[in-house]
Amino acid sequence: MPEPTVVAAVAERGAGAVVAADYFQSYSVVGLLAVIGVLFVAVAFGAGRLLRPVVPTPEKLLTYECGVDPVGEGWAHTQVRYYVYAFLYVIFAVDSIFLFPWATVFAAPGYGATTLVEMFIFLGFLAVGLLYAYKKGVLAWT
Repeated sequence: MPEPTVVAAVAERGAGAVVAADYFQSYSVVGLLAVIGVLFVAVAFGAGRLLRPVVPTPEKLLTYECGVDPVGEGWAHTQVRYYVYAFLYVIFAVDSIFLFPWATVFAAPGYGATTLVEMFIFLGFLAVGLLYAYKKGVLAWT
């Protein structure tokens, strides 16, 4: 049984006003939790900055990688060709991620033809990516 004040408020303002109030109230809770989370992180970082000892020495300011002292200059050339391996990984990762939901939607009534067309479009993009990798010679076993 609804409370009389709620029934009176609905009758006075209309059902749309109550729905809008509930809508904004739920987002205000999410916003309040986000603000509390940001404040929690800010307080934690501030406390860490105030409580930690700061004693800079030349050894602490020296850059290193994996505990090994640096030798030579800080600039190093990297091979750009590795982007193709990352490109291939993305192609196959996206392919596997997209196939599972597609298989479940394809079985649903009313989505068969649309889903099949979308999958062929996706497979076309996948084929273009694989053709590009083949032309670059990445798929050749060395």
